[in-house]
Amino acid sequence: MIHQIIETVTNRIIERSKESRQLYLNQMKAAFAEGVTRNVLSCGNLAHGFAGCSLDEKSILSDTKKNNIGIVTAYNDMLSAHKTYEHYPEKIRTYAKKYNAVAQVAGGVPAMCDGVTQGQPGMELSLFSRDVIALSTAVALSHNMFDGTVGLGICDKIIPGLVIGTLKFGHLPTLFIPGGPMKTGISNDEKAKIRQDFAEGKIGRAELLKGESDSYHSAGTCTFYGTANSNQMLMEIMGLQLPGSSFVNPDTELRELLTEEAIKVLSRNCEANSFENSLSTIYDEKVVVNGLVGLLATGGSTNHTIHLIAMANAAGIKINWQDFSDLSNIVPLLTRIYPNGPADVNQFHAAGGMSFVINTLLENGLLHEDVSTILGKGLKAFTKEPKIKDGEIIWVDGVKESLNTEIVRPVSNPFLANGGIVMLDGNIGRAVIKTAAVKDEHLVIEAEAIVFNEQEDLIIAFKNGELEKDFIAVLPFQGPKQNGMPELHKLTPTLGILQARGFKVALVTDGRMSGASGKIPAAIHLSPEAKDGGLIAKIRTGDLIRLNAVTGELSCLNLPIVESRQASTKDNSTTFGFGRELFANMRQLVSSSEEGASFLE
Repeated sequence: MIHQIIETVTNRIIERSKESRQLYLNQMKAAFAEGVTRNVLSCGNLAHGFAGCSLDEKSILSDTKKNNIGIVTAYNDMLSAHKTYEHYPEKIRTYAKKYNAVAQVAGGVPAMCDGVTQGQPGMELSLFSRDVIALSTAVALSHNMFDGTVGLGICDKIIPGLVIGTLKFGHLPTLFIPGGPMKTGISNDEKAKIRQDFAEGKIGRAELLKGESDSYHSAGTCTFYGTANSNQMLMEIMGLQLPGSSFVNPDTELRELLTEEAIKVLSRNCEANSFENSLSTIYDEKVVVNGLVGLLATGGSTNHTIHLIAMANAAGIKINWQDFSDLSNIVPLLTRIYPNGPADVNQFHAAGGMSFVINTLLENGLLHEDVSTILGKGLKAFTKEPKIKDGEIIWVDGVKESLNTEIVRPVSNPFLANGGIVMLDGNIGRAVIKTAAVKDEHLVIEAEAIVFNEQEDLIIAFKNGELEKDFIAVLPFQGPKQNGMPELHKLTPTLGILQARGFKVALVTDGRMSGASGKIPAAIHLSPEAKDGGLIAKIRTGDLIRLNAVTGELSCLNLPIVESRQASTKDNSTTFGFGRELFANMRQLVSSSEEGASFLE
C-alpha cells in the first residue's frame, strides 16, 4: 500500500496540474492521430529525408511499413561520458535492422561539461544549455520522419534538455540509452585530500593535475554521484531506460547487449502503434513523484530541484519545492555515494544498485508501482537486473539484501530517516539545501554574514587569513536572471578547510552548488534572486543570519535594518565573451529557480 504522504503529494500535483496536463495530453493525442509515420509526408519531403540512406533503407522507408527510429545524440569526444557514444549510431542502425526497423541520426545537441567550465566564464552558459538542448531536440525531430525516438545523453543539462525536447514529441515511443561510468580510479577520499592540500598550499598544480587525472581517467561518466549519475538514476526509476543499465561500464559485453536490448524494446513499442506506449503516457504525475522519491532516497543532485520542475512542466505537470520538502520528511536516505560518502557509483552498483533501491522503496510503499514504463505496466520489472547467459541477456531478480550496508541500505535501516534535500523558507526567501552529507552539528548555524561579489573574492580573503572565524558567506547576484546561475563549486574546498578547523561556516546564494554539494551547509537557488529584488541584495557584511536545516528556516535576524536599506545592484549589461552576449535575451526571459529556471515558457 502506498504511503499516505506519497499519495497526498501525488494527488495535490494531479489537482494542481489538471488543466495544463489535460491540454498537453490533448495536444499529444492530436499529434498521434495526425500520423506518426512517413505516410503524411509528400514524395519530395520523403526523398529529402532518406537521400543519404542506403538503397535497402530507402526501400524500407518508402513503403512506411517498417519503423524509423530517430536518434538524438549528445556525442562529442571532449566529454568523457559522451565519448562513449561515438559509434552508437552505427550500432543502433545494425540493431534496428535486426528488429525490423531503420534508424537515422535525427540531429545532435550541444553537450558542455561543468567540470571543464567550473569557475570559468563559460559556466554562465551551463544552465541555459539545457533549454538550448531542448530546442535542438525539437529541431531534430521536426522532420516528422520518425516513429520512435532514442536519446543518447548522460550529463548534467543534457538529459533534462533531451527529456523536455522529446516530451514535445510525446506522442512517440521514446527511451534513453546510457553509456555507463568509467571504471574506478583513485579513491574519493584520496581525491578530496589532494584538492584540500592544494587549497591549503601544501602541494602544487602538477600534483593536483595528476590527482584529478587519476580520478577522471577514461571514457565514461565521472564516478561520483553528481548530476550526471543522478540523471541516470532518474531515467531508470522513472522507467525510461532499461532496468540495471545505468551503471554498467562502457566497452563491456553487457553494455553492448543492453544497447541492443533497448533497440529491441523500442522497435517493439513502435510496432504496437499504441498511444499507451508513448512518452506522454509514461511521463505522468506518478512517474514524476517516483523521480522525486528516487532523488531524495539516494541523496541526488540539488540541480534537480530545478531540472525536475522544468521537465515536469514540459508535460503539463506542476511541481514545486514544497513537494520536495514534504516528500523529504518521509523518504529515508538509503545511500552513501561520494560526495555523501566514500563509495562511487561502481561500488554502489556492485552493492545492489538501482534494483535493490527500487525494491526496498516499493516494498515500503514509497514508490508508485502502478505506472507505465518502456517495458509496459508496473515498476516491479525494474527490481530485476540483467545478466549474460549464452551470449544473451536474461533478467534475474535483484538482490534483496544490501551487499554493503556502508553504501546502500534498506528502508528499515537507513542512513537518515529523511531525504537528503530540504527546503528553507524565511524572510530572506526560499532556498534548498542538500543535507545528505552535512553532519548533524552543522545543520544549524547562526553567524554574521560576509558578503562577496564573486567566488574569487572569498578565496582571496581566505588566503589573506581574513576568514578564521564563524561566518555565513553570502553571494548575491548569481541567479539565472543575473548571469545564468553558474555553479559555485570552487568554494567547496575552501569552506571545507575552515569547517575542518572548527569554525561554523555556511553559504547563502541565489546561485548553484551542483550535484557535488557536500559537507558544507549551503542554502542555494535562493528565490527571489538579487536581480529580481530579493532581500539578499540588501544584506551587508555584519548582518546576523540564521540557517536552520532542521526546522527549515533561513532568516535575517536584524530584518528592520536590512529592509530599510537601498538594494545593491550589479551591472551585467557589459557581459561579453565566451558567447555570453548571445544569451542576454534569455537572462531577461528566464523564470525563477523554483519555476525551473527556464526561458521556454
